[in-house]
Amino acid sequence: MSELRVIISGGGTGGHIFPAIAIANAIKKRNPAAEILFVGANGRMEMEKVPQAGYKIKGLNIAGFQRGSIIKNLTLPFKLVGSLISAYNIIRTFKPHVAIGVGGYASAPLLRAASFAGVPTVIQEQNSFAGITNKILSKNAEVICTAYEGMDKAFPKEKIVSTGNPVRDEIVKMNCNQLESKKYFGLDENKKTILIIGGSLGARTLNQSVEAALEKIKGSESQILWQTGKTYFDECAKIAEGVPNLHARMFIDKMDYAYTCADVIISRAGALSISELQLVGKPIILVPSPNVAEDHQTHNALALVNKKAALLIKDDEAKLNLIGAAFDLLKNEPMQKELSANIKLMAIPNAAERIVEEILKVVDKAI
Repeated sequence: MSELRVIISGGGTGGHIFPAIAIANAIKKRNPAAEILFVGANGRMEMEKVPQAGYKIKGLNIAGFQRGSIIKNLTLPFKLVGSLISAYNIIRTFKPHVAIGVGGYASAPLLRAASFAGVPTVIQEQNSFAGITNKILSKNAEVICTAYEGMDKAFPKEKIVSTGNPVRDEIVKMNCNQLESKKYFGLDENKKTILIIGGSLGARTLNQSVEAALEKIKGSESQILWQTGKTYFDECAKIAEGVPNLHARMFIDKMDYAYTCADVIISRAGALSISELQLVGKPIILVPSPNVAEDHQTHNALALVNKKAALLIKDDEAKLNLIGAAFDLLKNEPMQKELSANIKLMAIPNAAERIVEEILKVVDKAI
C-alpha cells in the first residue's frame, strides 16, 4: 500500500521511545512511501528523540498520576479531556490506517480517540506485567504484540501475538570485537570486565552499591565499566578517582562496544534493557527498580530468573550483596555458561519486522 499512514503513540522513557522508532524504521523499510506520525506527551523526551530520528511528532498536554501530590493531580481530568479532543483532531486530520500504542502517557488518549474514530489499533506491550491502561485499551485493540509468555492473564488470548521487543540495530548486529571495544573505553585488554548500566539518568542504588564495595573493587584483579548516569556523575567520578580498575562514564554512546567488553553485566530490569541483553547473551545480574508502576521490573526479571537465564538481587539488598555477587559470578564459569546459554534462547532478533507484519495484516483487514 503506497499511501499507508500510521500513527505511533507513546513515550516518556527510552524503553518506550526506542522500540517505537525501531517499529517506524521497519515500516519504512517495508514501505518507503509510508507516512508516519508520532504522538507524544509535551515536555517528555520523545519530543526531542523522535525528531532526531527523522520523524514528525505532535504533543498532547497529558501527564501521569502524581503519587503523593493531590494538588498536581487536580488538573489531570482536564488534561485528559483536552488530550482526547486533541488526539481526535490529529486523527481526523492525518487519517491514519492504523494507530499503534507503545506505552507512555500519550498512548491512552490517542488509542481511545482512534477507536472512537473507527481506526484499528495495535498495542505493543513491552513488559511481562501489563499495566492498567493497556489492559483497558486491549478491549478495542485488534492485536497485542507481546514479549513474554503468560500474557493471556492480562489480555484476550485470541489477540496476543508473541513478537518480542524491538531493539536498536547496532545491538542486533554487534559488529565489534572485545579488543577494539576495550581500547575504545581505555580498559585493560587482559582483565575480566563487569559492566554496570543504570540508564541515561543513572540508578542511585547501583551507584551506592559500587561506593559500598570500593575496598573490594580496589583489591580485585578485574575491572568495572560504570555507567553512572547524568544525575550522579560528578559524585561518582570523585569516588572513582585513584581506583585504576573503576572506570566511571556519564553516558555510554556505543552500547554495542560496552556489551562486547563485558564478561558480566549488572542492569536494571526495564523491558528494553532485557530485550537487548537477551540478544547480547552475556551472564547478567538484574536489580529491578522498585520505583516503577506495578513493580513491573521485578516481573520482567523473574521471567528470566525462572528460566535460569539471569540472577536477581533485590534493590534493598544491593548495597550489601551486589558487587560481591558479580565477583563471585566472574569466578564461576559453569554458571556463566548456563546463564548465557539460557538467555540466548529467549532472544528474538527480528521483533520489529514481526510487529510490522502484524500491523500490515490489521491494515489489510480494515481496507
